[in-house]
Amino acid sequence: MAPIYPLFPVRESGHLQVSSIHSIYYEDCGILTGVPVLYLHGGPGEGIVDSDRQYFDPAHYRSVLFDQRGCGKSLPAASLEDNTTWTLVADIEALREHLKIEKWIVCGGSWGSTLALAYSQKHTGRCMGLILRGVFTMRREELEWFFQKGADMLFPDYFEPLKACIPEAERGDMIAAYYKRLTGDNEEEKLKCAGAWSNWECSTVKLIVDQETIENAADPKWALASARIESHFFANAGWMRDGQLIEEAYKIKNLPIFIVQGRYDVVCPAKTSWDLYQALGGEQNPNVEYLVIPDCGHSAHESKIEEALVDAAEKFKALNM
Repeated sequence: MAPIYPLFPVRESGHLQVSSIHSIYYEDCGILTGVPVLYLHGGPGEGIVDSDRQYFDPAHYRSVLFDQRGCGKSLPAASLEDNTTWTLVADIEALREHLKIEKWIVCGGSWGSTLALAYSQKHTGRCMGLILRGVFTMRREELEWFFQKGADMLFPDYFEPLKACIPEAERGDMIAAYYKRLTGDNEEEKLKCAGAWSNWECSTVKLIVDQETIENAADPKWALASARIESHFFANAGWMRDGQLIEEAYKIKNLPIFIVQGRYDVVCPAKTSWDLYQALGGEQNPNVEYLVIPDCGHSAHESKIEEALVDAAEKFKALNM
């Protein structure tokens, strides 16, 4: 497997007005005449970082990245208004048209894989293929595993502060309880809950708990924006029926799809990517490659996950797109 590419500069960046409220920040990288690839960041609520474009050979790919509504440099910051899965899908199409791209490869991990699936199932004809990591499909069982009962069995010491922010009477639905507080009027409580939410996520994202990653959650502005947007999407089930993205996987089964999954991913356990793989036809579908990395967790920034994502992008070169 190949390492990530050395950091290269953004060729063009800007803001695109996608609604009367929202303006999304985007970056256009690599070679203008290259094979277009779209990178979708996680969260929802995180925003892009420089290393996100390093999976794609800048001499071959035209890589496009953007901050989703309310995220990163997009405006207005942390806004929940008119911010749903389907408005983000519409933004992707608006960005594609703005950049005059006919089709592209779509790459996303975690929430980015959710959005990649939602987009590709709605606009299959605009997709040349998918690269998915740590698949998340917004099913209730996935949300409950991480925020209710499941992951806490492996990380009880890190789950305790998350639980402690919520009165016992409301702990039957932790997502709803957090959403109420993160969108409430008590600013002190907002910051406290945002910190606990982000600390829980950052504690569990890698195979080995990484203190530097946890420290990232200490930025109150980032933590509040991320936690508010995440809880907004999770409390509303992504504005999808439960299981929709698995049930409608048949729409994309003819696309080349690479799925990369950390065996010990606690945030988005392997069962979800396995369910998707089976819905796509499993071993009977030669278009789909399912790769489990035996000693990794959820994060895209574990070296073997990075290598697998670069390798997936390299394999697309052989498809002569």
